[in-house]
Amino acid sequence: MNARWEDGRVTLIDFDAITEDQLRAVGATKWRRPGAIGAWIAEMDFGLAPVIREALVEQIERGQTGYATAPMVRGMQEAYAGWSPEHYGWEVDPEQVRPMPDVVAGLVFMLDHLIPAGSTVVLPTPAYMPFLTLPQLHGHEVVQVPMARDGESWVYDLDEVDAALADNAGLLVLCNPHNPIGRVLEPGEMAPLTELVEKHRVRVFSDEIHAPIVFAGHAHVPYASTSEAASRHTVTSTSASKAWNLPGLKTAQMVLTNDGDRELWAQMGDFVEHGASNPGLVANAVAYRAGEPWLDEVLGYVGETRTWFAEEVGRRLPGAFATVPEGTYLSLVDLRGVEGSERWGTAPGEYLSQHARVDLTEGSLCGAASDGWVRVNLGSTRPILSEALDRMAEALARNS
Repeated sequence: MNARWEDGRVTLIDFDAITEDQLRAVGATKWRRPGAIGAWIAEMDFGLAPVIREALVEQIERGQTGYATAPMVRGMQEAYAGWSPEHYGWEVDPEQVRPMPDVVAGLVFMLDHLIPAGSTVVLPTPAYMPFLTLPQLHGHEVVQVPMARDGESWVYDLDEVDAALADNAGLLVLCNPHNPIGRVLEPGEMAPLTELVEKHRVRVFSDEIHAPIVFAGHAHVPYASTSEAASRHTVTSTSASKAWNLPGLKTAQMVLTNDGDRELWAQMGDFVEHGASNPGLVANAVAYRAGEPWLDEVLGYVGETRTWFAEEVGRRLPGAFATVPEGTYLSLVDLRGVEGSERWGTAPGEYLSQHARVDLTEGSLCGAASDGWVRVNLGSTRPILSEALDRMAEALARNS
């Protein structure tokens, strides 16, 4: 994972030199199964940005492993408040940016305190897997609204969203950039959602954890930044964790743009904010302030990988189709057209895990809209992904 010279400049990561053995030696969850290629959980295989590593080592050497201090929290708040307008065109007050352990904690706060008890959660699918199950643990039924296919893309079915919001809904969950479909939402498609949310007087939870991972030709626009109404009815959750490989440090940001939410948070937020880790606050702050050069290298590599992967899926897996993400490092692969697909039904991921030794995310876990699909993590090297495709092709050929 050392730097190298390429085209007359130094690159921060020698991507194609990273090996499976090195990744297994790290001990990450993604590579937990001996002999299997890890392409499921959403973390990348590119290590840690040197500037973040140096900051964490310095923190340990100084013995800063106690409870987080106010300056640490303020540093994270100001770092995000500096990053957001430069990259998203969204001005936020640092005090609106609250620390929490992860994005899901923001959803839990909304479920427990900001929407009516027993109200439903409207979830466009395919969706991030915990969004289908977590609300039920907090007393809220999930209503899936399958997104519509528009050529090779996905769009919101506004009529279905409208109908779902009208039936005892308390919350609409959005994901932008979208996990797992890779869409980066345009303001024009968010505006009608705002109208529906206002019409039915519900709230929005906007998961924007993948916001820094957007490829050329697209731009992340926070949902809450699109109008005063959106700002008022939204809680935004984000983090540096996906873009800079920091999920284990358990720190994220919840941006509160509603006055009532901030008042409630002032009374209760300490219990959630305590869950954000001391090293995580430092790492997130450094990522937002100084991590962009490393991220640019990663986005350049993964940006090329996503188009290569889609082409290779079409070539090596006849009848299959892979999405090219606009943001995130995730691709959905439709295996329903592969010869013999009826034999594994809606569980191709299980079959490929057993017979190809490639660990993927089962599409059905993301909702009925993606039955027969698998989610593939493209945050790895092309040699490793190529080996995964070879294994998949061999296993599917045996199944035909």
